[in-house]
Amino acid sequence: MSNVSHARSDISGHPDASEMRARHDRVMGGRDVALLDAPVFLVGLYCAVSPWVLHFTASQPALVAHNLVMGIAIAVLALGFSVMPERMYGLSWAMCAIGAWVIVSTWVVGTSPDAGVVLSNVIVGGLTVLLGMACAGAAAKTRRT
Repeated sequence: MSNVSHARSDISGHPDASEMRARHDRVMGGRDVALLDAPVFLVGLYCAVSPWVLHFTASQPALVAHNLVMGIAIAVLALGFSVMPERMYGLSWAMCAIGAWVIVSTWVVGTSPDAGVVLSNVIVGGLTVLLGMACAGAAAKTRRT
């Protein structure tokens, strides 16, 4: 059995440190917004389940289907950002458009929604727009460098 109790040393002295660093940079693709993937996914997940959380499935059936589809679309974008960041971050502006539509759709798709539904969709849409703008800004910064 090997002795693993020795103190950990700095990895910079490892003979393959530069190769490991280069591989990490290739895998990450210069992306510095990996921390945004999870919040985008959670916003999409909440948008999809919000009709059942806020209990407006009976009063707003059209908005139920709409929020489900928009939430799934946001969550799929988040998964795409995680899996294929170099290809998907070009769709960050689409996420901004989805967020704006979620805000407006409350009155377009819904029929006289109550304050809880309006507040929920405005918050979800606003967060989606903000996160989309952050992802788009990071993608533009990555393209410049």
